[in-house]
Amino acid sequence: MFSRRLRTWMLVPALAIVAILASASTATSTQPHAASAAAAVPQGFVGTMIDGPLYPNTDPRVDLPAQLDTMVASGVQSIRLTFDWAAAQPYPSWKNVPAADKSQFENVGGVPTRFDVFDRIVGLASQRGVALLPVILEAPKWDGLHYRDSIVDIPRKDGPYARFVGALVRRYGPTGTFWQNHPPKVPIRMWQIWNEPNIIGFWPPQPFEPRYIGLLRASRAAIKAIDPGAKVVLAGMPNFSWLHIQELYKLGARNLFDVVAIHPYTKDPSGVITILQKNRQVMDAAGDRNKPILADEVSWPSSLGRTDHNVGLDFAVTEAGQARNLGQVLPLLARERSALHLLGFYYYTWAGNERHNALAFDFAGLLHFEKGRLVSKPAYYVFRRDALALERCRKKGLVATSCVKPE
Repeated sequence: MFSRRLRTWMLVPALAIVAILASASTATSTQPHAASAAAAVPQGFVGTMIDGPLYPNTDPRVDLPAQLDTMVASGVQSIRLTFDWAAAQPYPSWKNVPAADKSQFENVGGVPTRFDVFDRIVGLASQRGVALLPVILEAPKWDGLHYRDSIVDIPRKDGPYARFVGALVRRYGPTGTFWQNHPPKVPIRMWQIWNEPNIIGFWPPQPFEPRYIGLLRASRAAIKAIDPGAKVVLAGMPNFSWLHIQELYKLGARNLFDVVAIHPYTKDPSGVITILQKNRQVMDAAGDRNKPILADEVSWPSSLGRTDHNVGLDFAVTEAGQARNLGQVLPLLARERSALHLLGFYYYTWAGNERHNALAFDFAGLLHFEKGRLVSKPAYYVFRRDALALERCRKKGLVATSCVKPE
């Protein structure tokens, strides 16, 4: 999705504390138990992210349709991914577009816009009944503010970002133009506004809340004007997420989002629940008892002993540890689903580029891309086993919504 170097560095201080807090919690047992013992989860609960060799710059050696088929067969019902604004609208007007490239763009309110990468993944996902959660990220240079130590440029103004979000809803929402020639229609109904603004790599001017609220307000208006039933998802946050959620409520943002998104990175599987519980408590205290949560990045990178770039990450594990933790956290998420009002989770990530001494999160995948091919890791088999068990399904059909062999 993007470089993780700065993101990894910024996660270190808070997560070390969160791990201690989570380990001390007695709210949730850490004892493993069978996934099938948990209540069946609703459609859309099981998700994964895609980036790395799969998307948006699909490695030519990767068969993306086949990988999506494997996801469906493994219980994946929803995919979280980046919709890169900078890549879609690199030029502010047609006069800036090189003549040889103009055929690649469409006119969206006077702004040349490329939809080809989005069209491909939306089409492939809809053919398989897979829901998508786009994270709309990265300002183009013509409306971007760049800071030294940042991963992405942030918007200079709220309006251009919001107009781009509106263009996406008009194309891929329930009445979207894309569906006129691309059945079956599986419209996008949730839109995530930015990613991890509480760390400097994604939003250098801190505190982020006042400026981010403006972007959120403009984006919500654009989305709801086109699809009133769409859900606006708050940017996913790691570290002390509950404190930032509390600050957003204090600043009057309660009516600007429909779903809270949390990245509960921590050492122990029980700590994931502890972090989600802390956010739930803040939301309930603010009068948002009925507003749902997404655990939109859950992961343990199997980078221990594989790289010098763990930079103190206390949740880096071996491949065996990654599989063990995943086998514990999926049943916990399902068991606590109702109490947390949890819509679902997304494992980060489906497949990673694992190279010698690479960044820690490059080792987070359920599969690893090495020597030109994707290879399943132990965590993949645990994910598939437990995801299908949570869905009460022994074998999925050709689309995510079908089960050909129920339990």
